[in-house]
Amino acid sequence: MAKVRHSRFDCAPGCSVEAAIGLIDGKWKSVILFHLLDRTLRFGELSRILASVTPRMLTNQLRELEEDGLVIRTVYPQVPPKVEYSLSPLGRSMEPVLMALKVWGDANIGRFGKPNAVGEKQSPPAPTGQTAGGHQWAKYDPAPIE
Repeated sequence: MAKVRHSRFDCAPGCSVEAAIGLIDGKWKSVILFHLLDRTLRFGELSRILASVTPRMLTNQLRELEEDGLVIRTVYPQVPPKVEYSLSPLGRSMEPVLMALKVWGDANIGRFGKPNAVGEKQSPPAPTGQTAGGHQWAKYDPAPIE
């Protein structure tokens, strides 16, 4: 069953977070956007960079990003067809978010899936706090936890 995209948000606290995450919630969308930060890429280049994504999945994710206005698809009328993907101004505005995710991921990758090397320190759990509504949250510190 197809995912219902961009349903109405109830505008409760967190609504804007829900809206932002809704734009990049595909498995490959944020990674595609991250690679487009550097330069315009063709489909084949993206396929080589994201070696484990299927062509069908890459096509679907690029279409959704284009529909959402985050990516610009430029088709050149030539044989063979040349198609390039670049960030739109809206997509470019996601750069601070994507870079924050990268910094956080770099600092914490050892906790998720990548085993620690022998003798490497194990990272302690992230410090936590509480919001005014009583929700738990982890304090964001881009520096690696020693």
